[in-house]
Amino acid sequence: MSEDQIIEVLHEDNHTIVVNKKSGDIVQGDKTGDEPLSDHIKEYIKVKYNKPGNVFCGVVHRLDRPTTGALVFAKTSKAISRLNTQFREKQTKKTYWAIVEQMPKEKSGKLTHYLKKNEKQNKSYASDTETNGSKLAVLSYNLVRSSDKYHLLEVELETGRHHQIRCQLATMGCIIKGDLKYGAKRSNKDGSICLHARSLEYTHPTTKERISVTAPVPKDPLWQFFETN
Repeated sequence: MSEDQIIEVLHEDNHTIVVNKKSGDIVQGDKTGDEPLSDHIKEYIKVKYNKPGNVFCGVVHRLDRPTTGALVFAKTSKAISRLNTQFREKQTKKTYWAIVEQMPKEKSGKLTHYLKKNEKQNKSYASDTETNGSKLAVLSYNLVRSSDKYHLLEVELETGRHHQIRCQLATMGCIIKGDLKYGAKRSNKDGSICLHARSLEYTHPTTKERISVTAPVPKDPLWQFFETN
């Protein structure tokens, strides 16, 4: 496994594995043909446990390619069906950190929009009212701290829509640093956007124990400032 394929495992047991996704990793194969993170995890399991034949690694949820943070995969078919149910029925808890360019007018709040995805642009657009093909999107945010130029928001999703955090925060006037697609002034050098899946909670598919995992932020001075201050 090459250096760019090395995965950071945050939690692992017989049924689940949680990794800290790097910016640029794709979760599942797409039209780019780039090797997905799920394949890297299969290789990791195969090597670590000396497993012959095919290795199972089920994709449960996704993060956008330029986004980082906690991502759970299923190692068994039993786990994937039970985790899929949890995510669908909103029994999991996902907390995100976003570094934005503009201080929000209110330090905390709830955003409710209707999002519509433009397939050609691979971009979502927000509206205050329901339109044909739009989906309800709800999140809550809280201002955690600020630097000279940027502000750290903690975000909790009530729904899981395409580019939801990126689109809703931009609509509020708080564009995520590096997110050119939603109006950022400039890109980040590594092509990332400053959106990080900070923590994830789910119920273990067999033991029923509540698993809580926190993902360290990327090794970047601005991220490090916000994590340590």
